[in-house]
Amino acid sequence: MASSVSVDLNADVGERFDSWQAGDDDAIMRIVTTVHIACGFHSGGPTVMAETAAAAVRFGVAIGAHPSYPDREGFGRRPMEINPRQIRDDVLYQIAALDGIARRAGGRVRSVKAHGALYLRMAVDSDCAGAVALATRDFSDDLWLVVPAGSLAVGVARSSGLEVAQEAFCDRGYLADGALSSRGDESAVITDPDEAARRAVRLACEGEVDTIEGDTLQLAPATLCVHGDTPGAASLARTVRTALEGAGVTVGSFVNR
Repeated sequence: MASSVSVDLNADVGERFDSWQAGDDDAIMRIVTTVHIACGFHSGGPTVMAETAAAAVRFGVAIGAHPSYPDREGFGRRPMEINPRQIRDDVLYQIAALDGIARRAGGRVRSVKAHGALYLRMAVDSDCAGAVALATRDFSDDLWLVVPAGSLAVGVARSSGLEVAQEAFCDRGYLADGALSSRGDESAVITDPDEAARRAVRLACEGEVDTIEGDTLQLAPATLCVHGDTPGAASLARTVRTALEGAGVTVGSFVNR
């Protein structure tokens, strides 16, 4: 396998409501190269954000913001009719909050990746994607914006002048149109580490993944996600990284390219 192939491995972390609910975050941060930290709107909060950012600095991983709809009860996964102007304000608010906390720990926000229903809406709604991109640029034009690979959000984000990292998931099922399968579907979440690893290597090296309908979807991801709340996330992430490196893939954060 050509050693010129490189990919980022990211995880969404800090998705808890109390500081004592640490979960697998520290273990995951020993493995991945970028983390996106919940900013309080769907989970997390000042203390959790501070603890998570400090851990990210300690483990030397790139820090990203993980903004959401204001939906703690639904964990940010419920569609909401929020207009683009409010989305822009809400996302900017969350980025700024996390960056202030990260700087106290000796780090800073380097990327932005929307969470849950907001992320899914970006993939199909250009006004929403534009609002998130503008909020990101409002804060700093040197931030990266992480968007669903192959979606319309890619073009919208690039037109805003931001650096764009296309993302694919090695622990989620895909539909033929490139959308993620509903979490209510049996095949939506992949918890088998070996299966996730096979998908990750194929995505990184061949730019493709099988859909739940049996089709082959072409993607060009710069970053692969392992969800921090997937059962056994740390073990899954370790298996994925080991498989990528075994295939000759260089694993490193896109922000350092």
